[in-house]
Amino acid sequence: MPKPLAKLCWCSLSICLAVLAGGAAHAGDEDHEQARKALEAGEVLPLKTILERVERVYPGQVMDVELERGHEGGGERWIYKVKVLRSGGSLVRLKVDARDGAVLGSKSHGQPPGDRPSAPGRHPLAGER
Repeated sequence: MPKPLAKLCWCSLSICLAVLAGGAAHAGDEDHEQARKALEAGEVLPLKTILERVERVYPGQVMDVELERGHEGGGERWIYKVKVLRSGGSLVRLKVDARDGAVLGSKSHGQPPGDRPSAPGRHPLAGER
């Protein structure tokens, strides 16, 4: 596991433990429970799987990850929102379909025009079947 990914996993675990120890707000508990049920039902890929795929296509340091229920492409679905700090200081914001790992959209900030990833739209991350 790449060091930034390992660091994020430990950081995420620490945050989860802190929230559980501190008694999270009821709405936060419901969100966590919904996400857990979605993972168990196979509606979403595990975060580790998503981050490994993101790292292959968008190498850099993952700065933030959110799992949200969104309305992309005309239907309701789970979406991972991932922020990656790339070498050279550019920040890439990705919307990733949580069910299959396909990138639904990306925005780059601070990146030279000739160094942008492929055109926006739905495209698979490496390792997707």
